[in-house]
Amino acid sequence: MTVRSSRVRAGWGVVVASALLVSVGCGSDASPDVSVTDNATTTTPPVESSAQRGVVFDSEPFTSTAEVAASGASAVKILYGSTSGIDGRETQVSGTVFTPPGTPPEGGWPIVSIGHGTTGISDDCAPSTSPTLFGTIGLVAPFLDSGYVVAVSDFEGLGTPDPHPYLQPDTAAFNVIDAVRAARNVVPDTSTRWATLGLSQGGQASWAAAEEADAYGDGLEFVGAANLSPAADISPIISSDSEVNLSLPQQLLLPYVLEGLSLTHSELERTDYVRGAFEQNYDLLTSCLTSRATEKLGLVGKVTPADTRPATAEDADRIHAWLSDVALPRQRASGPMYVVVGTNDNLIRPEWTEAAVERACAEGDVIEFQARPGEGHADGAAVPGAVAWVKDRFAGVPAPNTCGS
Repeated sequence: MTVRSSRVRAGWGVVVASALLVSVGCGSDASPDVSVTDNATTTTPPVESSAQRGVVFDSEPFTSTAEVAASGASAVKILYGSTSGIDGRETQVSGTVFTPPGTPPEGGWPIVSIGHGTTGISDDCAPSTSPTLFGTIGLVAPFLDSGYVVAVSDFEGLGTPDPHPYLQPDTAAFNVIDAVRAARNVVPDTSTRWATLGLSQGGQASWAAAEEADAYGDGLEFVGAANLSPAADISPIISSDSEVNLSLPQQLLLPYVLEGLSLTHSELERTDYVRGAFEQNYDLLTSCLTSRATEKLGLVGKVTPADTRPATAEDADRIHAWLSDVALPRQRASGPMYVVVGTNDNLIRPEWTEAAVERACAEGDVIEFQARPGEGHADGAAVPGAVAWVKDRFAGVPAPNTCGS
């Protein structure tokens, strides 16, 4: 299966289709379908075991692409138990589990939990509603081809009644880890050894899962996390220290960010941050990333930088603080990490992620950091290296460490 690049290029049409569609191998859903199988800041909930973590409540065959079927792999769509990172309550999350063909190796198939890129914030944005997982199949295929079980969480609120807590790291971490448990319930011949690979929003999820793997991932053996263009810390996007001039991809990201923050900060007034064409078309701009493309194209020439500036310096400081509260790192990771940025990324600036890596290194993390020249956000060219890094962790190869270099 070919993994195609999703480089950010100039032009509104490409921005709408790929600058925020931060998943690799962006496939078309027209591909041949075959059935295979109060206002407090966010706090981490208690880590007490819940009987429903990873419990599979429902499953059905998943209709995926012809390439997956031809490989002999099977796939199911599932509804599984997890935990809210906002209040610690039990939740149900949808997702998909893929099983490679053949006989499992001694000790069971290793498992990789994939963190998908931004698709949107409503139920119809769930990757499991798309034969290509809205492009995330490009991250699944290389592992399936190499004999790994792969789990892809939709993340809480995408495909289920709850609202989607966009970029809430604890929720994302728990969803990624519990997808491993769910996959082991679906495929009994799966090992306890697991890794995670995530992209953009999913890169934040995989990084957060690495930090929670020991405490929340009890009973599993974590080997590492590969985080591509991770949304680890986007707090520099808005600050009162300098004039706010968001790039177009960052402007398109902002409505999703506001909706996510509103779940933990009920005092948030979106009109403090959007106006003009953005306020008038807010419902359109919070629809799924690639949906209603014609209408989004109709906004060309109507959107200005002033449409997404905080109304006052106090508003800027307030959202900067909220985003800092959920920024990574939050604690030392439970295993090695691989972090990649593209030097031409105009959505999540590479220097933001580099600063987050430096803080994580200071905490004692083992990280291989790469800044890839000429690449944009969530560039598909970075995927093969990330896949190889994950395979080396399962093989017991010592993890490279660029911290301090």
